[in-house]
Amino acid sequence: MRIEQHAPDYVKCISPYVPGKPVAELAREMGLDEARVIKLASNENPLGPSPFARQVITASLRELARYPDGNGFALKQALVRKFGLSADQLVLGNGSNELLDIFTRAFVPAGSSGVYSQHAFAVYPLALQAVGARGIEVPARFFSHDLAATGDALAADTRIIYIANPNNPTGTFLPGSLIEAFLRLVPEHVLVVLDEAYSEYLQPELRYDSFAWVRRFPNLVVTRTFSKIYGLGGLRVGYAVADPAVADLANRMREPFNVNSLALAAAEAALDDVAFVERSYATNRSGMAQLVAGFNALNLEYIPSAGNFITVRVGDAMAVNQALLRQGVIVRPVANYGLPDWLRVTVGLETENKRFLAALAAALKG
Repeated sequence: MRIEQHAPDYVKCISPYVPGKPVAELAREMGLDEARVIKLASNENPLGPSPFARQVITASLRELARYPDGNGFALKQALVRKFGLSADQLVLGNGSNELLDIFTRAFVPAGSSGVYSQHAFAVYPLALQAVGARGIEVPARFFSHDLAATGDALAADTRIIYIANPNNPTGTFLPGSLIEAFLRLVPEHVLVVLDEAYSEYLQPELRYDSFAWVRRFPNLVVTRTFSKIYGLGGLRVGYAVADPAVADLANRMREPFNVNSLALAAAEAALDDVAFVERSYATNRSGMAQLVAGFNALNLEYIPSAGNFITVRVGDAMAVNQALLRQGVIVRPVANYGLPDWLRVTVGLETENKRFLAALAAALKG
């Protein structure tokens, strides 16, 4: 018997996560000028990284022969100062994606189950499958998490619940009051992972203090990332806030030096660049309005979004996507999320949004 046949069945059944198509790859495939390709597929910040982060990255290059601080002391202290946390509540990850995997491995035994919503981030079922756990998908309500149905779906062996707020790829948002009320009902032995990768894009009136909840609900973990509004997707750094005992177990599961030196330094600097975050927020708000106006002009249905992306119904999404690719525009088909007629589009710069809308109009004409 060949060696790969000895792998567990739950591993052999995993369908790998498929990221957005890189610009260079599309340019090669279509024979396009790489400089003319725009990518609105991966929810990246179109402004790039914070200037503070750029400066510290350059200054840190001379130390690349050294291993990073395995405990991320300086970044943790920056988070402590900014959010009023304690260092023993923090877990750093190679992006928040790794943190989802770490907490799943730490708290979900093989043979148990985890719960997540239909149309939620594809990594949740993948993380469960990787540990030999069973995924329980709860039907969405208006493309969003149905918390009442989520509570009803818990099984005797459920050990984890994943909630994305705002949700990716639909952009839907749950008010903090609903989540807080839900947390009161969750059994204390079930971990709740609140994935807030896009929280910095929320309008001020929608924001809530999930970190404060962690002290009241020891089974709550909040994950955030520097990949989105902070513009550090290429460096891969995220953080989780948890009860100290929960964080301790997760830190035991981390790979040594899981966050690299440049990522640690850049994230620490980016936290202090308030002006850049505000500019990124404003750019996203105006770009979102531009896309919504464009969809309305084209009579297209879309899902109102609280993130830095928006999902739009285009009919034959695969055909429309191919037509966009031929024009050098990369967006994200979401058929794998149970949305075969829809495309997810990252909010770009004004010129990028304008070009996408023109390419979309041409693609819809056929």
